[in-house]
Amino acid sequence: MKALSVAIGLGLIVLYFVDAALKIQLFTTEMLIHSGIRFFTGFVILGIGVFYEHLIKFKSAIYLVLVLVLADDIADYFRNINSFSFEVMLHSIYMLLWGSVTGYVFIKSRKAIS
Repeated sequence: MKALSVAIGLGLIVLYFVDAALKIQLFTTEMLIHSGIRFFTGFVILGIGVFYEHLIKFKSAIYLVLVLVLADDIADYFRNINSFSFEVMLHSIYMLLWGSVTGYVFIKSRKAIS
């Protein structure tokens, strides 16, 4: 569980600096939705499904992640929310990577306890 705490703690610290550098307001409703979707997509699909359990091939997982992220961006387009900026895309990539690392560490620590 220490590794999970380190992954979450370091991820939050880096998230603060990423948001400060890119001048992104994290605590708005839209950014919380974006960040949550990308984090949990990385957590479940990449971290658990690909890197730990090997249930999904990496190429298939990338396609699945792209479809989910594109669906979220299309929904934002129809709601007249501009999420197609370079800064938001960098933030989204970071959230996917952080989610995948956290998912891998979570499932690994959970399996070690059992």
